[in-house]
Amino acid sequence: MPRFPFTAVVGADDLSTALVLTAISPAIGGVLVRGEKGTAKSTIVRGLVGVLPRVDVVAGCRFSCDPAEPAPDCPDGPHPIGADAAVTAERRPTRLVELPVGASDDRVTGSMDLAQALGAGRTEFHPGLLAQAHRGLLYVDEVNLLADHLVDLLLDASAMGRNTVERDGMSVTHPARFVLVGTMNPEEGELRPQLLDRFGLSVDVNASRDPDERAEVVRRRLAFDADPDAFSARYAAAETELGARIVRAQEALDGVDLSAWALRTIARVCAGFDVDGMRADIVIARAARAHAAWCERDRVTREDIRVAARFALSHRRRRGPFDPPGLDEELLDRLLDEEPEPPTDPEGPDDPQPPSGGSNDDPNAEPGDGDDAPDNDDDGLPPAGSQQPPASSDRATESSSDSVDPQHDSPSDAEESSQEQPSSEQRTGAAAAVGTASAGTPYRPRRFEVRGVGRGEAGRRSAAETTRGRVIGVSPTTTGRVHVTATITSAASRRTAGTRGRLDIAAHDVRHARLRGRESNLVLFCVDASGSMAARKRMDEVKTAVLSLLLDAYERRDKVGLVAFNGADAHVLLAPTSSVDRAAAALTQLPHGGRTPLAEGLTLAASTLERERRRDPRRRALVVVVTDGRATSGPDALARAQRTASAWPGLGVDTVVVDCESGRFRMRLAADLAHRMGATHVPLENVSAAGLVDAVAAAREPHGKAA
Repeated sequence: MPRFPFTAVVGADDLSTALVLTAISPAIGGVLVRGEKGTAKSTIVRGLVGVLPRVDVVAGCRFSCDPAEPAPDCPDGPHPIGADAAVTAERRPTRLVELPVGASDDRVTGSMDLAQALGAGRTEFHPGLLAQAHRGLLYVDEVNLLADHLVDLLLDASAMGRNTVERDGMSVTHPARFVLVGTMNPEEGELRPQLLDRFGLSVDVNASRDPDERAEVVRRRLAFDADPDAFSARYAAAETELGARIVRAQEALDGVDLSAWALRTIARVCAGFDVDGMRADIVIARAARAHAAWCERDRVTREDIRVAARFALSHRRRRGPFDPPGLDEELLDRLLDEEPEPPTDPEGPDDPQPPSGGSNDDPNAEPGDGDDAPDNDDDGLPPAGSQQPPASSDRATESSSDSVDPQHDSPSDAEESSQEQPSSEQRTGAAAAVGTASAGTPYRPRRFEVRGVGRGEAGRRSAAETTRGRVIGVSPTTTGRVHVTATITSAASRRTAGTRGRLDIAAHDVRHARLRGRESNLVLFCVDASGSMAARKRMDEVKTAVLSLLLDAYERRDKVGLVAFNGADAHVLLAPTSSVDRAAAALTQLPHGGRTPLAEGLTLAASTLERERRRDPRRRALVVVVTDGRATSGPDALARAQRTASAWPGLGVDTVVVDCESGRFRMRLAADLAHRMGATHVPLENVSAAGLVDAVAAAREPHGKAA
């Protein structure tokens, strides 16, 4: 299947440069590509293979050993070396190995060859995707949806250049040097900061807002779809030249000088950005040398360090799950300029231009590639040394923390005040916003989990039979890891006493291991944002509690959703998603005020659960209702809310009611609501793990108050 040419991609200068630097020096550690859907992330990554040089491999070696320097511990070795190696060598294109999101760890690292083990009685290693990707490109689309342990495994192999498998009585080590590229859409969830740090470089990709550039993208895509071969032929010369330039840079890489000034500058930049650990320093040093080699320089310059720092630091600035990635380029320039670069006369061209595969000078250019085309080079690589900083990608949200909260002595006073003179917004069913509270610093919440044993996707919240965990039994029907001992036992049980020879294993003898671990769940928050929640700054505490529970959901790999109710109706602020930071942003912007449509909030939460259950029937849900239990919107509001709550147990969903009522005299409406719903009742002050401990300790005192 023809691939869209790498040099024909429009408007991806930063991404093209980062991919080329990693191709020159795979030790950089790979590239993470973050961007919205439809920004050619996958297209340009797949196109990179077309410009990478062909590789010489040992014929018949499943691990793609280099004939000039075969791995001494290759499982297919030992291989001949010296003059004999040329006889067994073959040349092939660089491989692109794609790792699917649903891959198992056996498929990635390799495993015992069951056909040989059960059929011939021999223990042999069956190579995985890491072996196939050796000396090539390993591509993971939607890497943020990949299981964390697989991401760790990939990044370990990428950094070490080797893969070690210790399982089923085997101990195998083989080389695994590859260019790792992962793409992701942040709307579908972020990677943990610990995993972000393991990627060498990171690039944010956004669709161009320039009409001419967008039109050029469409023209080229339509031309490629109409005749892929003819379109690719037009860029063949540019692809060949770019590949040759990459080879020259690879050969020159070891000769690039990284001076003491450059090392001090790199260290000053990383320290100035308060980066944890030393990985960023090492990555910038490697990337700066690769960029200097790409620009045909024999020493690292300020510009090389700047380009490398932009790619290596932006994702490492994200300390917490709700921190947006980004880089202060003004600070970067100040740090770079603190110690001037030593004056020397650089060798080589001052401004080497990359090949221009689809430039306006192409005599065979199709309509749309002429003078009206945008003024960018068609191979996606800007002139070396002229990197333009991208627009800031910070997605920080603004919250009106100074909004005026109603100053009342009790929740009831606050709500009565909001009901005395209803606004036109309230009369028409809209929520009358009184203010926007600010969340405090998140704390460690107590652990809530779904009762029973599920069968959902592996995670860290509730007990479940999953693909990871401890073995609790075997099954002849389930899929997953084969339990070798149980399989042999089943076959042996059919054998006649005294029979000798090879053990015959039939298909019905195969047994699979049943694993007990933990699953991820859907945590649906149903938050009361009415005026009664504003008293005594209670909404600040509510947002802090929900933010803490969101952080807990992030760490346990849950999906989250957010329903809010106030005024005359309820609204889905965020449909169930893996992007916990989007839920945090929606919570930050949530205003409070108006009456309390409790029945409407519960009804909307139930319908949201039903839709998600049809979409993902194996994922169990946990509903967290945050309210003081009041119901004041619409006719017979409290009775309607009680009827809705009484019908709630029929949904069969585990529920927690976080009681936000405060003050000396309490109506205990939230406690009654929890009882009717069959839910766990938790006072707001007991949501934190520390608060629960304090409450239990106080209850054990002779005169302690009940929690």
